[in-house]
Amino acid sequence: MKSLRFDNVTKSFSGGGRRVEALSRLSLEVAAGDFVCIVGPSGCGKTTLLSLAAGLERPDSGSVTVDGRKVEGPAPDRVLVFQEPALFPWLSVRRNVEFGLWAQGVSAGRRRRTSHRFLKLMHLTHFAQARIHELSGGMKQRAALARSLAADPDILLMDEPFASLDSQTRDLLIVELQEIWMRTQKTVLFVTHNLREAACLGDRVVVLSARPGRTIRVLEIDLPRPRQIESLGLMEMIRPAVQDLRAEVAKVAEEEARGAPAD
Repeated sequence: MKSLRFDNVTKSFSGGGRRVEALSRLSLEVAAGDFVCIVGPSGCGKTTLLSLAAGLERPDSGSVTVDGRKVEGPAPDRVLVFQEPALFPWLSVRRNVEFGLWAQGVSAGRRRRTSHRFLKLMHLTHFAQARIHELSGGMKQRAALARSLAADPDILLMDEPFASLDSQTRDLLIVELQEIWMRTQKTVLFVTHNLREAACLGDRVVVLSARPGRTIRVLEIDLPRPRQIESLGLMEMIRPAVQDLRAEVAKVAEEEARGAPAD
């Protein structure tokens, strides 16, 4: 696996006739094999952070590096998992999982073995030939994650992948993602609005301020896995960050009330 590092990163965007600073002098290190979660109010630069790591954006200043090498653009060692599964509806579940391997020129036999492995891991073996519209929301997200893992990236960049799911499905996938991480030891940078979800999943939880995003608190989560989101131990661990996050959300609400444009 590989490490991911942000050094003194600042990133701004132009829109509506003004310059908006999304991130300000932010530094963060994700060691190889770490599971780090980012939480913060809307517009604080969480998704921007993932885009920088994926090589889809470049910082105005500072640097983003993978194993000490500057990120210059997208690369197969990093995969971005979105809130919406973004699967191909005209392909079967198996063909979706195999798509990245097919694009890399991997042989049919190896593609089949790899897809079978990750379909089994995601409890989708019996739906290998199904079309995407035949799947539930949770199954679609499992298929999208299977496709990402099949490509064997060193780093998984996850942008609120459970946000659109019902609470029961989300809680189930939170446990399953922990079990997958324990088996694969991928480096994971996971963005969420949900502080409890972040603490349930991460080794560390990084709380960002209102825009421009900067680190205001880091929580070390030292609890055995797999964790359950309703755990009382989790509630105790996140207590110091709850007021921080509420205060930052209030800042966003005040800014919007003054008529500032939302992201």
